[in-house]
Amino acid sequence: MLAIVHACAVIGLDGEMVEVQVDFSPRAAIPQFTIVGLPDSAVRESRERVRAAIKNSGLRFPNKRYIVNLSPANIPKHGPAYDLAIAIGVLASTDQIPLEVLENAMFIGELSLDGRIRHVNGVLPMAYAAQQTGIDTIFVPEEDAPQASILSDMTVYPVRTLGELVEHLYDLNPIKPYQHDKNFFTKNASYDNLVNFSEVKGQEHIKRALEIAAAGHHNVRMVGSPGVGKSLLARAMPAILPSLSLQEAIEVTRIYSVADKLNGDALVSQRPFQAPHHTISQAGLVGGGTIPRPGAVSLSHLGLLFLDECTEFSGKALEVLRQPIEDKIVTISRAKGSYTFPANFLLVLAHNPCPCGYYLDNTRSCTCTPTMINRYQSKLSGPLLDRIDIHVDVPRVDYDKLMNTDKSESSEAIRERVESARQKQTERFKSFPNLHANGDMGAGEVQTLCVLNEDARQLLDLSVRRMKLSARSYHRVLKLSRTIADLDQQEMIQVNHVAEALQYRPKTME
Repeated sequence: MLAIVHACAVIGLDGEMVEVQVDFSPRAAIPQFTIVGLPDSAVRESRERVRAAIKNSGLRFPNKRYIVNLSPANIPKHGPAYDLAIAIGVLASTDQIPLEVLENAMFIGELSLDGRIRHVNGVLPMAYAAQQTGIDTIFVPEEDAPQASILSDMTVYPVRTLGELVEHLYDLNPIKPYQHDKNFFTKNASYDNLVNFSEVKGQEHIKRALEIAAAGHHNVRMVGSPGVGKSLLARAMPAILPSLSLQEAIEVTRIYSVADKLNGDALVSQRPFQAPHHTISQAGLVGGGTIPRPGAVSLSHLGLLFLDECTEFSGKALEVLRQPIEDKIVTISRAKGSYTFPANFLLVLAHNPCPCGYYLDNTRSCTCTPTMINRYQSKLSGPLLDRIDIHVDVPRVDYDKLMNTDKSESSEAIRERVESARQKQTERFKSFPNLHANGDMGAGEVQTLCVLNEDARQLLDLSVRRMKLSARSYHRVLKLSRTIADLDQQEMIQVNHVAEALQYRPKTME
């Protein structure tokens, strides 16, 4: 007897519907359990998990021949998420559950030997794929039900054991559908656990630079001696980023679901913040592996990627950032296909000015030779630096400011200005669906949307010639000027906006 059960594969970040076709031959002389359709070792091992789970749930497992085909057969199948669908197919093909309950339903979950159903990765992309193909009912592990229920028009059943599921399918002990809290997203969106700018003493001009970066999604590089507060400033920056919309939160949650980084949360409600150690591999940074998984740049999508002591990262790891900074995606090619992950992140770099850290410091003498300083500074290539919009030197904070008990401007006040500027950009980009902030603009949009008055144009023309700016740098100055004008609630870019943008260009090291 043949039974067909709906399951799902995850290819990159997208779900691909899979039919689990189970054929049972009760008259076969030799017992056999065969799985075909490009299964990996974890899928092949499901034979033993399914057999033990069915028996230990008090159900029958006739010791005859089973052939399980995972269709389409040309898509590689990875992981244990097919266990539940295979078990349901075995039970349906042996007349232990009615076939009609399998229509318009998808089954996801890993099986324990005692019949318990365990958490799996990528439930949200799977639920989305089911929704797109017209399936309206999904059975998932109990802990994955909140994640699957994020999508509307889906009936989600949280399942704890295989025996409980069989009783539900026979309508003996119905499982209650998971009820999603409509206010869940707003309840979980909080900035209370983030560093507040009011706790940072001094450094007002650095805070201003970070405010501009947050308002227009511009990349930042901070250079300063050890202990001046570069890391603290970077870690306070998420508190001034605009709040995630529900659609953005779902987009980020898909990435974290596939990477299994949700840590029990149903939805990512804060903008991501990633600060990988400098020993991270190239694959860990941009993604990779035999089965490609998102790297730190994709886990920072719509959030912030902070590389502390960036000069200690390998040169290959830094240079591989150039493509995602420009294209906002990462493409990983393998023999079996290409995988694309989103990577629209705000990059913040921080490093010392020299190996000892005290070059041009006014309190301690630098012990480095000019050759050592030049070699250290050359670890960041010109093309990478050219992709950074804001370059700032972070000085030491005076003792008087450190001891001052007065609190500076809070992150909440700064975030209000940032969100107001972002709102102007949203209105401006209504006819540009792929643009979300000024930092995303290409050369064509810059020429159309960055309108300068005559004084600002003259200043920019003079600066381009004297500073010998590249075409990319020229466009980045314009985008930065546009953001400063948005913070100033000005429709046209003024001369003071261009002047401030120009001062964030990198200083020539002596």
